[in-house]
Order: sequence, then C-alpha cells, then structure tokens
Amino acid sequence: MKQGIHPDYKLGKVHCACGHSFEVYSTLGDQRIEICSVCHPFFSGKQKLVDTAGRIEKFKEKYGKIAQ
Repeated sequence: MKQGIHPDYKLGKVHCACGHSFEVYSTLGDQRIEICSVCHPFFSGKQKLVDTAGRIEKFKEKYGKIAQ
C-alpha cells in the first residue's frame, strides 16, 4: 500500500433524531442523522413518517381522492 494517500479514520459519535447514539470509526467524525437502525421501520417494525416539508399532505391532497 502507498503511504500518505489514505484518509485518517477517527472515532466519531453518531446521534440520531430518536435519541439513540453509537460510536463508529469514520473520516467525518461526529455525525447527526435522522433515521437509524433503532427507529427505521424495516428494523423496528413500526411505521414512522418523517415529513419535513409537508410532502405527505401535498401527496394526499393530490392523489388521496378516490375515483368512484
């Protein structure tokens, strides 16, 4: 391996919006994320809607009408 071309990996803490935090080695260091494996619907089995810009309401307004 060539010397001096690889990034430095440092221990960083990852903080999720749900309150869960854990440590990982990364080139970024500390990170803030919105969804982790504790609160993600695939892993937790619970449905959680993350809507920051009102996109769900816009979608329901546009496509929520049932054609009869």
